[in-house]
Amino acid sequence: MKYKIESSDLSIQVNSIGMELSSILSKNSNQEYLWQGNPDFWTGQAPVLFPIIGALKNGQMIYKGNTYSLEKHGLVRNSSKPKLVSSGSNFLRFTLSWDEDSVSTYPFKFRLEIEFLLEGKTLEVKHHISNEGNDLMLYSIGGHPAFNCPLHPDEKYEDYYLQFPKEETDATCKIAPNGLIGLDRIPILKQTNKISLHSHLFDHDALVFKNLKSRKISLVNQTRGTILSMEYQDFNYLGIWAKPSAPFVCLEPWLGIADSVDTNQNFEDKEGLLKLAPGESDQKSYSITILD
Repeated sequence: MKYKIESSDLSIQVNSIGMELSSILSKNSNQEYLWQGNPDFWTGQAPVLFPIIGALKNGQMIYKGNTYSLEKHGLVRNSSKPKLVSSGSNFLRFTLSWDEDSVSTYPFKFRLEIEFLLEGKTLEVKHHISNEGNDLMLYSIGGHPAFNCPLHPDEKYEDYYLQFPKEETDATCKIAPNGLIGLDRIPILKQTNKISLHSHLFDHDALVFKNLKSRKISLVNQTRGTILSMEYQDFNYLGIWAKPSAPFVCLEPWLGIADSVDTNQNFEDKEGLLKLAPGESDQKSYSITILD
């Protein structure tokens, strides 16, 4: 089921399946900014990544001597178990908690609450994570929103670029064919704040950055200026992705990363994991602002 909230500027929809953002619509221009999941390219829109980012080696992890199987990006995406727990004209709050099925694939007792809060042209997505178990909880959390690009029929992908507020020098992690993080790094940014979009940018899968100084990224049209911005102060990694030649771009704030090709599969050794003591909670947020 989809739920709607509104401000004076935007209309937002969220699907209870996976607690997934499904529309960012301008009320003034009727422009849809969020990718609508065309199956010719990719059926996703903005999946929630929890409790892992990306793929595990062979789809498995080892924790305290036991082996668990967990699908790419974890157990929230496409789940029908999240429930709407409260709502208002400009906010929605969903929750998903552990059950016997979840602990068979992810051995921690969690509660994940996601709130969508709309103020004017800015949507804040808040992730509240709680450890309801008796052991230290290990997890990752991330976003995966896809934005229409180009926005208009008379435009092309190459009319757009991504911009950071600071000059950056960083390389992307090379992605192996099985979706794991390779050992090689490919230079992408060298004292620049700009990534030009083109149809072959993602021929070798996502761009994965570990060392950015910026915690903001904008989608910019060469003629019309900044279309939208994402701020992700709480997130240390950034993924950028699209299907090759597809008319969208994903801006993905992450706390965590896919397994490395040389992983020992021990979950406690996995790069980028966060930790919560029993009874402890944390909140991680990012925001999307429409500037078009």
